[in-house]
Amino acid sequence: MSGPEGYPSLGNRVLRHVMVPLALTWIVGAVLALAVAHFFTQNAFDRSLLDDAYLLGSNVHEERGTVQLALSPRELETVLYDPVETLHFSVTGADGARLAGEAGLAMTPELGPLGHRFAEIQFRGATLRAVTLRRDLPVPFDIVVAETQVGRTALLRRLLLYSLAPQLVLLGLVAWWVTRLVTADLRPLAQLQQAVDNRDASDLAPVEVPATTRDTVRLAGAINSLLQRLERSVRAQREFAGNVAHELRTPLAGIRALAEYGLAQKDPASWREQLERIATSQARASRMVDQLLDLAVANEAEAGLKLGTVRLDEVVRETVLRFLPAADAAGVDLGALGIDGPTEVLGDFMLISGILNNLLDNALRYGTDAAHGPPAVTVAIEQDGNETVLSVLDNGSGLPGEMQMKLMERGAQGDAGQLLGEGVGLGLALVAQYARLMGARMTLGSGPQGIGWICRIAFTQELAAASSQAAS
Repeated sequence: MSGPEGYPSLGNRVLRHVMVPLALTWIVGAVLALAVAHFFTQNAFDRSLLDDAYLLGSNVHEERGTVQLALSPRELETVLYDPVETLHFSVTGADGARLAGEAGLAMTPELGPLGHRFAEIQFRGATLRAVTLRRDLPVPFDIVVAETQVGRTALLRRLLLYSLAPQLVLLGLVAWWVTRLVTADLRPLAQLQQAVDNRDASDLAPVEVPATTRDTVRLAGAINSLLQRLERSVRAQREFAGNVAHELRTPLAGIRALAEYGLAQKDPASWREQLERIATSQARASRMVDQLLDLAVANEAEAGLKLGTVRLDEVVRETVLRFLPAADAAGVDLGALGIDGPTEVLGDFMLISGILNNLLDNALRYGTDAAHGPPAVTVAIEQDGNETVLSVLDNGSGLPGEMQMKLMERGAQGDAGQLLGEGVGLGLALVAQYARLMGARMTLGSGPQGIGWICRIAFTQELAAASSQAAS
């Protein structure tokens, strides 16, 4: 792709698209003005020429059987006087004999229905405008009056000068005004370009652009929206790297300690025991990595996520059936409530499955200490006003409220980690992130009568109804 110097600037292109049609319109207008001026100038001078022919014709009389022009040379000079043009005339009889005037002044053939006709003729090496007038009284005769065209041409030039010159000045003023306005309107684009060019790669703050036009505001908004998405993406990458470093430090150190302890032993039984512990720690570290990857993917998918109508009862049924073998192996009574009828919510199938996977995994790991009878985990769907609530409840020992909220933070450890084990904070952070992406609300709390632990995901029914109407 060639550089920007190979393309015209937007300002020049806009001006060209405006000024070229405007100039063509002016040229067409000038041609029309020239044609109109020429037409009316010719009509005015031709009318004067015809008046002179009629005046001469009115002074033709018959005396003693001959036709004569009853005007003296002085009177002819007065009748045919013109300060600019030179006039010529001739009067000829029906037989073609010249009665008066100049010899050789050609007649215009084929007179029109009005008895006269105008034409351009050549006389004494000059082009004259002539009119031929035929009269029948007292006897048939023809009058030819011709004149030079100096006055016509001069008048036409003055008309064009006085009409086209102001138009040309106005065209120049319009061009100057349009150039000024276009330059002013495009200045925010230049400022936007300069702001982006001078921006450091690590600076993802919104770009400040003067709000002059709607298009400029939209472009600046689109760029700022892109910067916000990039900022979220960069922040997610940084958080992912920090989470990986933080979460893997402890299990890797533990694996190393177990390996060093096993190497220091000489009893094969101790080696086997340490290897089993290393395998368990490795599995826990792998699960952490998977959760961190899922969390990073959730952050990246936020911009392009499209929600739709999801059958919540089907997702619950499928997930519970998938976890039944693990629950039976752990001696946990896993059940589901509220899945007898169809329940639709606005969400994403994979995100809801991810929520249930993490909640059930945490419940089977940390909520089955049998503090209140045989271990049990229940997944339920219920209606609460205008909300559809998905909940996962266990009957374990639970946690105080402040620790429940702390576990929603990524990689929560400390007292909560000691009570429930490693990794639960990441799972709940994923659940909170998935719920936020779908516009749902997540709450943690104790079970009925303070027994166990419950996580509730509330979907708004109004959003689901709006989605259904849009789909229909």
